[in-house]
Amino acid sequence: MMGLKMNILASGSTGNAMVVCGKEVRLLVDAGLSARKIEQLLASQGMSGDELDGILVTHEHSDHIKGLGPFARKYRLKVYANAGTWRAMEGQIGELEEDQKRVFETGSPLDFGLLRAESFAISHDAVEPVGFCFYEGDSKLSIATDLGYISANVREKIADSDVLVLEANHDVEMLRVGRQGIVTFPNFGYWRLRLQLALKGRMPMSEALPHMWYDTPNIRLFTLRDFEALCHELGIRILERYVLDHAHRRRAWSDLLPNLLGEIAIYRFERR
Repeated sequence: MMGLKMNILASGSTGNAMVVCGKEVRLLVDAGLSARKIEQLLASQGMSGDELDGILVTHEHSDHIKGLGPFARKYRLKVYANAGTWRAMEGQIGELEEDQKRVFETGSPLDFGLLRAESFAISHDAVEPVGFCFYEGDSKLSIATDLGYISANVREKIADSDVLVLEANHDVEMLRVGRQGIVTFPNFGYWRLRLQLALKGRMPMSEALPHMWYDTPNIRLFTLRDFEALCHELGIRILERYVLDHAHRRRAWSDLLPNLLGEIAIYRFERR
């Protein structure tokens, strides 16, 4: 039985935050939304900041640390990041108490009781970006955000994962190294984007796609139908699909016409 659990609070260029839950420990990975919004999203999952045991930071971009300082200060949480990330983000997050600042060396394990976290280097335009593997008992859960490609090193680190979580605009290559995958992406089929493209004849922008076409972290732009067609072609079984708005809220009407009304998609899938 899978001992580790993952709650994706938000994912995408508008903000990232996830909670890894073990038997005795709950860790927030990134805090890329306002502290108030993180509190609301935790409450929607039946959790609160008082129940967290620390914050792990993947890198210093604002969509991963926007609410880090205020949230850590309010709940007196320890913040774990490598030296490069600390140097890059310290001026952005405000003052923290010295005992809240925890610096780790990339690749070195962090022990939280029964749960162990190990970071690994990834390719991204940040100072020292990392992903994380989490271990508890026989369970392994791996996270990689803004992953441009799966290098040999990353492939080795995330091999044999029970679940892979990629904050990505990428592909289903994760199933070569894990049994299940979770992927999130902005839906290019959303009606407002279609309308902008039709009326203006230019690449559209929205709250879920806030970047210009020449300066975007989105490696590929595609729709829900594109992704589901690819899964069908590759023999991949979709286990769950969640369609959200730009504020990462589920709306009843989005489930009626997801490719038209959904701004952000989250899929969980596995090999057949």
